[in-house]
Amino acid sequence: MQTNKIREELDKIFPNPKCELEYQTPYQLLVAVILSAQCTDKRVNIVTKELFKNHGSPQKLFSLSQEELEEKIHSCGFYHNKAKNILSMTKELLDKYDGQVPSDPDKLQSLAGVGRKTANVVISEAFGGNALAVDTHVLRVSNRLGLANTSDPNKCEESLKQIFPPESWGKLHLQLVHFGRYLCKAQKPDCKICPFTSICKYYNNL
Repeated sequence: MQTNKIREELDKIFPNPKCELEYQTPYQLLVAVILSAQCTDKRVNIVTKELFKNHGSPQKLFSLSQEELEEKIHSCGFYHNKAKNILSMTKELLDKYDGQVPSDPDKLQSLAGVGRKTANVVISEAFGGNALAVDTHVLRVSNRLGLANTSDPNKCEESLKQIFPPESWGKLHLQLVHFGRYLCKAQKPDCKICPFTSICKYYNNL
């Protein structure tokens, strides 16, 4: 497996990848990641820009009723469950952690609406920890490039962790997200400009 080539090419295309969700605190990032499920980062940023103006802290956001929060996040989709989870998660933060987002993965995943992927994003992005979040883009690209052979995000994460060193995980996650979002798209990927066609299962099965 040409892992060195993959890292080298990704470094050329996305030398300094950045999280595209806009936030100021770990709490805001956590809310944004929950909202991003089945929704684009662009849409989430539009919603959180308004939401965080007056409700950017756990204390202020928890002052909203579920109906009020639903109205504010409606355009992100699945707004009922997202509002319910965000308010439950916020209450847990206030009750158990004095409003502070924990950096421990087990504590994070114990919060309402926080799965493994969400926890990994927060650990890597907000706390600089070695975590590798697998979303739909990472899963698709990993399978196409032969880095994983599974439809299970958790198994894909383990495969990637066995291949790449821990200090690369955070950057690699962002590179694979961007690569999947802008080049190796689910529909009509830009194979003509892709540096990985020689090892890509998708391309070689066309």
